[in-house]
Amino acid sequence: MKPITRTFSDPWRRPLGLLLVLLSLGGCSSLLFYPEPGQLFTPEKAKLEYRDLTLTATDGTRLHAWWLPAKPGVAVKGTVLHLHGNGGNLPMHLGGSWWLPEQGYQVLLLDYRGYGLSEGKPTLPAVYQDITAALDWLDKAPEVQGKPQVLLGQSLGGAMAIHYLARQPQQAQRFKALVFDGVPASYRQVGRFALSNSWLTWPFQVPLSWLVPDGDSAIRSIAQIKTPPKLFFHSIDDPIVPLRNGIELYQAAPPPRVLQLTRGGHVQTFADRTWRQVMLKFLDDPEHFNGLRRLAEVPNYPDETSQ
Repeated sequence: MKPITRTFSDPWRRPLGLLLVLLSLGGCSSLLFYPEPGQLFTPEKAKLEYRDLTLTATDGTRLHAWWLPAKPGVAVKGTVLHLHGNGGNLPMHLGGSWWLPEQGYQVLLLDYRGYGLSEGKPTLPAVYQDITAALDWLDKAPEVQGKPQVLLGQSLGGAMAIHYLARQPQQAQRFKALVFDGVPASYRQVGRFALSNSWLTWPFQVPLSWLVPDGDSAIRSIAQIKTPPKLFFHSIDDPIVPLRNGIELYQAAPPPRVLQLTRGGHVQTFADRTWRQVMLKFLDDPEHFNGLRRLAEVPNYPDETSQ
């Protein structure tokens, strides 16, 4: 049984709401976060084994996380740290990683401060302490030791991971591979894109977009992450983070890196079994994986060489 999931938009999808918030808060980093408190369901609903975890950030904030062990009887291939996007909380993002335990990958899925059952209020740079807390837990967990580690960052989670790892290069070294899904290159560009999609905010897209904080945007940091190999998923249909924004991030990334274009909504990549298989093939050999054609699949986007 697949878990129930909901699609959560970034704040830029609601231009009228964004306009009002921007006018009232200015360039506050809280504009990037849309948490929901509580917990609608647990992985048990999807017939997954799990363990509730409580992590503690360096400032004392208590954070809630789920640990999904590999399916019984399946050899453990590694551990995936899943950093989710900016809306909702853990249950709403389980769709990004529920399928990994069956493939031998353990998963640590973290709710940032202010999300779900986690304490506090999400702001930058405070949320980076939450990523540190997750990595510290992985350092001490016996079931993690001696196995490869992978980072899966979706949307805002991927953008924060890129900024964090660029400033913590020793942490980047721990990962066998980095997987990014629908990650915005620039918070400000995505804000401007959303503002341009409404007649109400279109005339103000340039001045208002400058109120969106952009200093921590991934495009400013990705060039510093030279290792490990990186896989970028981005949907050509993405209504939240336009494809051009994702391509810019990929182009700025040092090799080895692969851009895998997909179809569908924002961070709905792993609802499609094809893209789950692509990620698994990448994790088998991150240094040499070259995308969908290696799987002898027919791309569902135009092949420029055949035009």
